[in-house]
Amino acid sequence: MNNVTIVDSTVWVDYFTGRDNAETRWLENAIGYESVGITDLILCEVLQGIRDDRQFEEIKHQLLEFEFFATGSLDLAIAAAENYRALQSRGFTVRKTIDCWIATFCLQKGFGLLHRDRDFQVFERALGLRAVKP
Repeated sequence: MNNVTIVDSTVWVDYFTGRDNAETRWLENAIGYESVGITDLILCEVLQGIRDDRQFEEIKHQLLEFEFFATGSLDLAIAAAENYRALQSRGFTVRKTIDCWIATFCLQKGFGLLHRDRDFQVFERALGLRAVKP
C-alpha cells in the first residue's frame, strides 16, 4: 500500500478559505510530515475557482510544492468508466465524472484520499477506496 494521500479539491478549497473542519485540520498537521499529493484535475478544480490574479499565483505556487500526479491515460479512462458502470449496476449514482476519475486513480495507485464529497463514499463502500478519516 502506498503512503501518499491525495487531497481532493473539496478539502483544498476549505483549507485556503480558512474553514475549520476535521479534514483541514488533518491537512494542516500533515503538511511537512506526511506524503501529500495533488492531481492535475484537482489542481484545475481549485485554481479555476480563484478570481484574484495575485491569489491565483500564490495558491498555484503553494499547491505545486506537493507531489504532483498527471492522471490522463487511456487505461484510466476505461477503468473509470468501468467503475462508474459497476457502481451504477449496484444502484449507486456518482454525480461527477471527475470524481470517478480521481477515485479510480487512487484505487489503481493504492493512494489514500482525503475528501469532503459524498460521491467518494460509494467508492469506499463498494470498491474499497481508502479514504483518510481524520
